Amino acid sequence: MLKQQSHIVAPIPDELRTRALLTVEELRGRSKADKEAIDKLYNLIVEMTEEGLDFFFLEPLRRLNAGNMMMSMAKMGIGSMLKGSKMVIHKVLKKLDDRSLHSILDFVEEIIHEPETAA
Repeated sequence: MLKQQSHIVAPIPDELRTRALLTVEELRGRSKADKEAIDKLYNLIVEMTEEGLDFFFLEPLRRLNAGNMMMSMAKMGIGSMLKGSKMVIHKVLKKLDDRSLHSILDFVEEIIHEPETAA
């Protein structure tokens, strides 16, 4: 679905991409929205969110050679956003049933893409 729409992209480390896909595969195989699955999914979503926030909010400042004060203020704001996001993510995931777990896993798979090779 995303490939049929315009979208923005945030790079993630290869290690995170690999771990995310392995986690999706593992949780899909278990097919159970138990505490362990929810904890693994929560940690994955938080880490992916941290990467996205860093790229979209801090990377432009790094490219502008922003000073320490500006970077500190930005990091503090992002930290507050992340803290709020974690609470919401945790509350939502706590209530996941097995079918909803698979929907979230589909979404995670849909947003992860391998890098394109240079032509």
